[in-house]
Amino acid sequence: MKKLTLSLSFALLAIVSFAQSPYKNASLSDEARIADLLSRMTVEEKVGQLNQVNGGVLTGPSVANDPGAQGKIQLLKDGMVGSFLNVVGTEQTLATQKIAVEQTRLGIPLLFAFDVIHGYKTVFPIPLAEAASWDLDAAEKSASIAAKEASSAGLHWTFAPMMDMSREPRWGRVMEGSGEDPYLQGKFAAARVKGFQGNFDENHVLATIKHFAAYGAVEAGREYNTVDVSRYALWNYYLPSYKAAVDAGAATVMNSFNFVDGVPASGNDYLVNKVLRDKWGFDGMVVSDWASFGEMMNHGYSKDAEQAAIQAIMAGSDMDMEAGVTRTTLVNSVKEGKVPMAVLDEAVSRVLALKFKLGLFDNPYKYHDAAKEKATLMADAHLAEARKAAGNTMTLLKNSDGVLPLNSPKSILVLGHLAESQDDVLDFWKGQGEHKYTVTILEGLKAKYPKAKLTFIRSVSREGDFDASSVKEMKKAAKKADVIIATIGLFGDLAGEARSLSDVSPSDGQMEMLANAKATGKTVVILVQAGRPMIMTDVVKDFNTVLYTWIGGTQHGHGVADVLSGDVNPSAKTVMSFPVAMGQIPVYYNHYNGSRPHIDGNEGPAHFWVSRYRDIPNEPLYPFGYGLSYSTYEYSDLKISKSSINQNESVTVSVNIKNTSDVDGTEIVQLYIRDLVAQPVRPVKELKDFARVEIAAGQSKTVTFELPATKLSFFDQDGNVLLQKGAFKVFVGTNSRDVLEGDLELR
Repeated sequence: MKKLTLSLSFALLAIVSFAQSPYKNASLSDEARIADLLSRMTVEEKVGQLNQVNGGVLTGPSVANDPGAQGKIQLLKDGMVGSFLNVVGTEQTLATQKIAVEQTRLGIPLLFAFDVIHGYKTVFPIPLAEAASWDLDAAEKSASIAAKEASSAGLHWTFAPMMDMSREPRWGRVMEGSGEDPYLQGKFAAARVKGFQGNFDENHVLATIKHFAAYGAVEAGREYNTVDVSRYALWNYYLPSYKAAVDAGAATVMNSFNFVDGVPASGNDYLVNKVLRDKWGFDGMVVSDWASFGEMMNHGYSKDAEQAAIQAIMAGSDMDMEAGVTRTTLVNSVKEGKVPMAVLDEAVSRVLALKFKLGLFDNPYKYHDAAKEKATLMADAHLAEARKAAGNTMTLLKNSDGVLPLNSPKSILVLGHLAESQDDVLDFWKGQGEHKYTVTILEGLKAKYPKAKLTFIRSVSREGDFDASSVKEMKKAAKKADVIIATIGLFGDLAGEARSLSDVSPSDGQMEMLANAKATGKTVVILVQAGRPMIMTDVVKDFNTVLYTWIGGTQHGHGVADVLSGDVNPSAKTVMSFPVAMGQIPVYYNHYNGSRPHIDGNEGPAHFWVSRYRDIPNEPLYPFGYGLSYSTYEYSDLKISKSSINQNESVTVSVNIKNTSDVDGTEIVQLYIRDLVAQPVRPVKELKDFARVEIAAGQSKTVTFELPATKLSFFDQDGNVLLQKGAFKVFVGTNSRDVLEGDLELR
């Protein structure tokens, strides 16, 4: 009894002591509290704050005999974990947080992280599809809902948004970004950061700028591959979107896997210290991508784990996700003077600052409310927004016969595995979304057309093979059908990380299914479900109605049906150019002219010795910014308020747009420029602004843009802003190809 009494007395004394500690005092500034806490921490505890561990299930009967889970819990008790990832749900996060707060020497709370890319439980359209809506408010709202659901499940932090500008549809991760344009990518990055973070309250999560930097330029579109870009391309194409997210207040940044200028991003002093911290003023925390500190050894940049950890922390990177090189070597490196204590303290301070910012030291359990979690996940309002978002992203590529919208068909024949597969409605980055809750295309059609007779024939297996025995059944069903809806594309698990493909064409089996559908003589509507642009050349050559549905998330099927029926008038436009053929990749709108440029369509001897293919056009099948609507629009009367401005002035650019149809619609109006003569050279077009404009049937609107001289600027190879005098072209149009143009001089 005496021993127990002494133990309790010691525990109470410790509690009182820490309660009086400045770092526990909510009335002090975060800076003062961090300084006090650092003064109390051992080197081991400091290094522990830089260690992020993949957790999984850590508490409950199932882990009692799990050595792996027990080892992670012991690391936590020893003060050697600053954050867990993949520990989700209030039950697990609360129990694990209690260990951190109540069973460690200093009671430092954990950060719980998870990849919430485009939804937590309610899954929204993939980010690439969302960007096709060109709707920034919708992007902010979807991120906010994702954050609300994730935070209700005990999470503090997501590894999104991804803002890697990419021109590479073979790369599976294009689905995570916003396409090939740095300006548009930056706009969506900022919107998503605001949506995720809000005011850093318990209904939001910390956002992460990833992958820093230039990861979207991986050679051959192959995941984890080499990136080799010039500093000029880095500053003008790849860095602007990251900067937009920094300016929007993103709390954290994630290293990319690739190297830049021969130095892996995790240990790249130029990227992290000189650009991110010094030039842009980012004072938040930098986390590695999964094991990327240690993978500097794979690059041949680090000889061993100790050197990798030193290189990372000296370059300004902070938290080691899963590599373990920091946890196992950094204590000795600091004690031996290889890493100054001041550098370690700066890194730890950035981690602690986030925990104070979220209020975790004052209320470490504020994110762990089981009742709130139950009420929040997949709430009716969230599902309604997901459905709206899905319809907003469907991109109409072709409707030359005016078949769409489908007005009350009596009989529909639906073809293709993708029409009924719940397993393929979601992608790799589905968060905690469950396939059983997703709405397939077939289910969406049944709900939209309850009086129609729907016949489904799979025709193509999940492996992409055509079932020849289905031809007879197809012909029979087609005789009674008003329309055939055929689904093709790529399966859901082919979208996301490590999902690179050498060929992004429809399978031979899918094409055979389409050929047999066409042979019936009935009208065929093609739906393409994929997480990237595909090679659609043969499809659009043979068929007149093609709707690109992307991967629309939990409410995918309803979104498709809303567009097919005309309840939603499509307005989405491509944010990546669609290639004519595989050999054309990469193809993108904002390219440079070479020494002998070729204009597609020009033939003859005078156009032989030019930069061109001999078997396909240079231009993409569908350009950046392309998309049709059930409305039609006519652009006219482009006006620029001044023909000449100085570097401190701006012009207004206006255009008249008439809805020439009998359907109310939303048009995405796009403003581009071209700097005709510059040193260094500039692209043939650059997006500088856009507007989503609602125009009633038969009505006209004048759309006006403000174009300041600063938007005519660009960067040199050191990131300095250049604004050069000279002649410019100004373009306004419905996509990057079909534009009106005017002239402007910067004097």
